[in-house]
Amino acid sequence: ALVGLSFSGAIGLTFLMLGCALEYYGVYWPLFVLIFYFICPIPHFIAKRVSDDSDAASSACRELAYFFTTGIVVSAFGFPIILARVEAIKWGACGLVLAGNAVIFLTILGFFLVFGRGDDFSWEQW
Repeated sequence: ALVGLSFSGAIGLTFLMLGCALEYYGVYWPLFVLIFYFICPIPHFIAKRVSDDSDAASSACRELAYFFTTGIVVSAFGFPIILARVEAIKWGACGLVLAGNAVIFLTILGFFLVFGRGDDFSWEQW
């Protein structure tokens, strides 16, 4: 699972780099979506620490974390579209960055599904 996640993360970053570094596009503004990749899991980590360990079906803290994470993901998809709309980047670069976003965010989701179960080897031990 870890090898598959790292492979898909590398593919997503390759799409992002292709959207920036190809000679036809040549603008590095789309690299700012890396900020969204780094801050995406932060609300989940905070909610995991703050919320109590009750077996309730939903928690207000967890729901707020989902809301903030959704806002971060939507912003990451909207940022290259806005850059393409104001002609800071070309639409082909926008498409490559959007493909990279989809792969990276699915990789992050896969990481939490695989390692977030609380079994012997999980991200909670890191």
